[in-house]
Amino acid sequence: MYETTVASPLSAGAFTLPALPFEPGALAPVISRATIELHHGTHHRAYVENLNKLLTGRDELAGLSLDALVERTAGIPGQVQVFNNAGQAWNHHFYWRSLSPDGGAPRKAFRRLLDRDFGGYAAFIAAFTRAATGHFGSGWAWLAIYGEKLRIETTFNADSPLSHGRSALLTIDVWEHAYYLDYQNRREDHVRAVVEKALNWEFAEQNLLEAVGG
Repeated sequence: MYETTVASPLSAGAFTLPALPFEPGALAPVISRATIELHHGTHHRAYVENLNKLLTGRDELAGLSLDALVERTAGIPGQVQVFNNAGQAWNHHFYWRSLSPDGGAPRKAFRRLLDRDFGGYAAFIAAFTRAATGHFGSGWAWLAIYGEKLRIETTFNADSPLSHGRSALLTIDVWEHAYYLDYQNRREDHVRAVVEKALNWEFAEQNLLEAVGG
């Protein structure tokens, strides 16, 4: 049974692997059931389990939410392993909610913001696809908000806008495990399919309202 909404991982004690917000085959053919099951059940699960192991005996980090843990350990040399696993657990939890079987174009109010900051929805699609495709190596492409302005950015490995005090609205995973079973080395084909057909714009709108205090 897959939840239609996903609660955040536990804020204290052992973290748990959140359920997917959709059935694993629901995004096919954009992303196959096999890729979703491997990505969520193996990769995402490993980050959560590794994080729990790394937190054993770390009293200074006990009881922190996943968000707070990422913010607390970002850029701290002695916390690199904790940050990498916490960051990847957070990024993946955010990523699954950035996707939807009902993905498509955003509603009119959000489109006006895309018009203002990117010159239109089509221009955003082109810019976001270019950023995600052109990112060197493993990482993420994000739609984020800086103050009142929407921005596109990419981050390496486990990094995210959260690590830098910014608010993310949507993300796409460009680690190879996110697309290799379906697209082999054709990252652009994967990115274009996700951006055009599977982005969850309702989730982006919710994040925007939270970021601006709406």
